[in-house]
Amino acid sequence: VQLVESGGGLVQSGGSLRLSCTASGSIFSITAMGWYRQAPGKQRDLVARVFKNGSITYADSVKGRFTISRDNAKNTVYLQMNSLEPEDTAVYYCNILQLGGVYWGQGTRVTVSA
Repeated sequence: VQLVESGGGLVQSGGSLRLSCTASGSIFSITAMGWYRQAPGKQRDLVARVFKNGSITYADSVKGRFTISRDNAKNTVYLQMNSLEPEDTAVYYCNILQLGGVYWGQGTRVTVSA
């Protein structure tokens, strides 16, 4: 299984970015797709996750600012990030959970300047 992420970059505080992640390879039945992030010196934390049944979980810190969505036909998950803050600066990792394992993307860097 390969996960290819795109959409990271540098943005000013208050700006927006949209991350995309497409899964390919031995895709069977994806249970959940999501995004995690890891800031320098910190652990990797869940940002948002969407389950096969459509239920969604967000970290409290991004509620109301970030929106996760999923295109099942394309095995793609998106993260629309609005009202970005310097505290959102991190490497963002795509993650999928399916029968047989958990898979991670290579990460895409998001930098928010003050």
